[in-house]
Amino acid sequence: MSDNVIQVDNLSKKYILHHQGDGPRAWFKYKRFSDVLINAVTAPFRGRPQEDTLEEFWALKDVSFAVKRGESVGIIGRNGAGKSTLLKILSRITDPSAGRVEINGRVASLLEVGTGFHPELTGRENIYLNGAILGMKRTEIKKKFDEIVAFADVEKFLDTPVKHFSSGMYVRLAFAVAAHLDPDILIVDEVLAVGDTQFQKKCLGKMQAVSEQEGRTVIFVSHNMQAVRQMCERVIFMKQGKLVYAGDPHVGISAYLGQGMDAEASAVCDLSDYPRSSTPEGARFLRIRFLNQQGKLAPTVHLNDTLTVEVDLEVQKHLREFNMAMAVVHGEGLRVFSEAYSDQHALLDLKQGKYTVRFHVPMRFFKMESYFLGVTVVESGRHCDTADGLLMPEIVDENPNVQMETHRWGVLRVPVNWDVLNSEPTSLV
Repeated sequence: MSDNVIQVDNLSKKYILHHQGDGPRAWFKYKRFSDVLINAVTAPFRGRPQEDTLEEFWALKDVSFAVKRGESVGIIGRNGAGKSTLLKILSRITDPSAGRVEINGRVASLLEVGTGFHPELTGRENIYLNGAILGMKRTEIKKKFDEIVAFADVEKFLDTPVKHFSSGMYVRLAFAVAAHLDPDILIVDEVLAVGDTQFQKKCLGKMQAVSEQEGRTVIFVSHNMQAVRQMCERVIFMKQGKLVYAGDPHVGISAYLGQGMDAEASAVCDLSDYPRSSTPEGARFLRIRFLNQQGKLAPTVHLNDTLTVEVDLEVQKHLREFNMAMAVVHGEGLRVFSEAYSDQHALLDLKQGKYTVRFHVPMRFFKMESYFLGVTVVESGRHCDTADGLLMPEIVDENPNVQMETHRWGVLRVPVNWDVLNSEPTSLV
């Protein structure tokens, strides 16, 4: 008997996109007065009217992979890569256009706020409804009920229709239901970004427990590479509806962060559309650049060099007591160290505008492994914006004894001076 709980073979999903033309039939469709006016003014300069057209769009194309029982798999890729479409097919919400999906086990999905809950029912009623959908008996759901409520921390509002819940309460209860009703396969999309930071950590811990301790399968989609690296033992990297890579998280994450870039461009992180857990207030990160000692973009950095990090940010209003902090996290999820501007300097008073903050990191303490950078900007102790899970440049060394790296324990490489002394007594004769 195969140990695979998910088997996907040549999976494809096609959608038909409708493009509206400017022919006679277009006038029977709703238009604003400004559209009519612009159309009348530009009509003499346009050519022959264009009729409506249809276009085939393949959200997924020939995707194949397998997931083993008890495995935690991260699915990564840019917006529009096909991740959500894939999850909807795995959750049996959408049918594929071609290919085959075989799933062995009960699936619980958390794809977007509102999925699986009836807005007119209370939180209590929705817990039982979801359990019934998963095929559980009422007695089974009742055994898990108190644990679900405690995890979601919504006991006070349990008998309130969920349409009155905030998005955070909705997600807390939805995740608690999905994770605690004993699914064989738990599928979680980026929806966790709606919750606060503390709850996100709580969810990641629960998903790890579901996978490692209970032997259940977890499929996790996120733009937070630090969470993916910490949570998943394998990643599936998707691009434009196709599977690009499936395997080691370090390799997959590096390929994702550097996709479509040349070597130098991979040293620039554009944060303009970075997925944030909360809306920036007062200041917003724009981009981060990694530079070598010569001031050039650094896709790689040597162990004996100093890495310069340039952070561009936009101050949206006058900030008093501006401060910024950085933290480095090892690929295994352990925080290596953190530092703040205020550790060495007085807090700043910044007027509205764009600024570049620069700090320098000596690399001689690092191992040749993966490290992630996080940065936070605050005003008078109040959070403004955060960006984390940013993969730092690859660390290289020209030392011929570099093979010793793989045998070092810990997350840092600390140069230690050694002496060998002759302890034999010296003769006086």
